[in-house]
Amino acid sequence: MSTFDTVQTTEDLPASGRPKPKSQGGGFGRYVLVRFLLMFPTIFILVTLVFFLARTTGDPITAAQGGRLGPEALAELRAAAGYDRPLFIQYFEYLGQILTGNFGSTMTTNRPVLEVLTTYGPATFELVFYSLIVAFAVGIPLGLLAAYHRDKTQDAIYRVLAIFWYAIPIFFAGLLLKLIFSVWLKWFPVAGRASVGAELQMQTVPNKTGFYTIDALMTGDPAVLGDVLMHAVLPSIALGLATAGIFLRLVRTNVIGTLTTDYVDAARSRGVAESRLLRKHAYRPALIPIITVIGLQIALLLSGAVLTETTFEWKGLGFILAEFIESRDFMAVQGIVVLLAVIVTITNFIVDIIAAYIDPRVRY
Repeated sequence: MSTFDTVQTTEDLPASGRPKPKSQGGGFGRYVLVRFLLMFPTIFILVTLVFFLARTTGDPITAAQGGRLGPEALAELRAAAGYDRPLFIQYFEYLGQILTGNFGSTMTTNRPVLEVLTTYGPATFELVFYSLIVAFAVGIPLGLLAAYHRDKTQDAIYRVLAIFWYAIPIFFAGLLLKLIFSVWLKWFPVAGRASVGAELQMQTVPNKTGFYTIDALMTGDPAVLGDVLMHAVLPSIALGLATAGIFLRLVRTNVIGTLTTDYVDAARSRGVAESRLLRKHAYRPALIPIITVIGLQIALLLSGAVLTETTFEWKGLGFILAEFIESRDFMAVQGIVVLLAVIVTITNFIVDIIAAYIDPRVRY
């Protein structure tokens, strides 16, 4: 290598005489690529775990029909479905089906699992969306207040609330909310996604989506939209409070950490009010950890949706999943769980990219 190749020219030096720092522009692209490639082994491990865990009770035919059919009829069904073959052959065939977008069919209704997802999925995703709104609306402001009143009575109350919200079983919170606000006070509906009249009116909407909020808007009737929103209040609160407790503690911890940094101390020494420091300097940095855990919280909300939907008869994936479990339709359970795992993995990927874009430190 020549001297010309190794010596930096004066054009590459800034006025101070120090070399220019190397551009980090490629860091974000590499991070996105690595995170994208990591999705595939993650999904592969999830699919493998779900498949073999679903076989711990035996093949799906025996699990669903055992005790109802005689040995000969049971053997014929197992042979027709291919469950009499070695387990690893079934596993590799299942992987091949998934690669073609075939997640199997339900045994009780003989419907494709993808059709079940498109039918009941909008209800669950709508509930998760509203629950996230509750978590943000409750957890972030209370987290800021807890940090502002740190080590005082208000702070202790907020921390106890966060622990209580996270610890209380979701189904118990739902039953309690129904008892108080539906049975005693009669402020909100007891169950369902909408009243019968509103559902009939939404059925007339062309190209209905299954998302009741959107379909209610398409009817152009404010009463229908109000009815849908009233039905969503209690389930969203029951499911969202657990995540609100997590957000509250995250925001409190990070805001307190930001308020003790040097640049905030410098602003405080110039006479900036504590409330202004909270709004201007500590608020945004405290939201970055919230963004990074949103993907995990969506997984928590999807798992909690099973209990919430059965409590409020909210006919989404959690509701139908509980019915499939009760009827021992493990093929349907396996397909729905795999699909939800794929959705959570993709959601985590998107959240990681957003977090890395907002905070470059995440990339390294």
